[in-house]
Amino acid sequence: MGRKIQHNNIVTDELLTQCNKENIELGNDFLDYLRSVDRSPNTINAYRRDLYIFWVYLLQHCDNKFFINLSKRDIARYQSFCLTEYKWSPARMRRVKSTLSSLSNYVEAILDDEYENFKPIIRKIENPANEKVFTKTVLSDEQVQGMLDYWVEKGKYDKACILALAAFSGRRKSELPRFKVSYFDDENIIYGSLYKTPEKIQTKGRGSRGKMLVAYTLAKPFKPYFDLWMNYRKEHRIESEWLFPKKINGEYIDEPMDSGTLDSWADTFSKHLGEDFYFHSLRHFFTTSCSRSGLPDDVIQMLVGWNSLDMVAVYKDIDADEQFAKYFADGEIKKIEQKALSDL
Repeated sequence: MGRKIQHNNIVTDELLTQCNKENIELGNDFLDYLRSVDRSPNTINAYRRDLYIFWVYLLQHCDNKFFINLSKRDIARYQSFCLTEYKWSPARMRRVKSTLSSLSNYVEAILDDEYENFKPIIRKIENPANEKVFTKTVLSDEQVQGMLDYWVEKGKYDKACILALAAFSGRRKSELPRFKVSYFDDENIIYGSLYKTPEKIQTKGRGSRGKMLVAYTLAKPFKPYFDLWMNYRKEHRIESEWLFPKKINGEYIDEPMDSGTLDSWADTFSKHLGEDFYFHSLRHFFTTSCSRSGLPDDVIQMLVGWNSLDMVAVYKDIDADEQFAKYFADGEIKKIEQKALSDL
């Protein structure tokens, strides 16, 4: 299950062949330009999907008009249509408009010799109010421990291990398959508390390589599940440098697990949990747990690898009353002792 998103079967190959050829060519040129400036493949694919939807809309509702000739009224009507007919969230609408705005900027900056009088208009149309659509799943310590215990009892040590890695490192779903077995050698434990990857791993960020970071995992809570999974692998002769190797037709191969498997596992975790599970909720869990254990926000920031301290507040699911309770009691301000990483 995880986050529920409104999906629409809008684009087909047949419809794309009917779209304005100038729009298709302009879009392809724009995507080629993005590759030349090292935008990530995921970003380029997202832009392509947005453009295909827009080209089909123009075909069906705007006389297949060329992008260069669109008016502000055309863009306003498109926004209204997406919100009312496609049932898009305001956040998705903003993201798609960002794609069209980037295309407009490309035309103005790069194709100015071909379209001298072109003026970007996308940002002239006010965005819809940004409202939260997802109901955030906030996992308690008991829920996370319950999931870990359940999958260990079922003998599904790979599932328990990946849950533990997400819960005790705070890494994103896409980053979990990039961990190697060797990262969890005892020699990579620092301060007796943290596994520190001996090399940087690719994380979310601009460019085809994203942001390369050293990743940290709380050793004490993670190691039992790592050991269970490694013992299982040894017994079943599963050999791979990757902690979570890909499985094809019942056989493991020496490649990292793909995102489709993680999505399927998230569905499985949701059914057991009885509410929506998504791996990102464990990023919140990690941040919140570290904070509750007394780690300062700047240390949490360094553990996760955020550029801004503000991100700690975004991921810390602690309300004001709980925060106040840490510092106030019996009419006085309490003295708080910061905990060490080894206490986690």
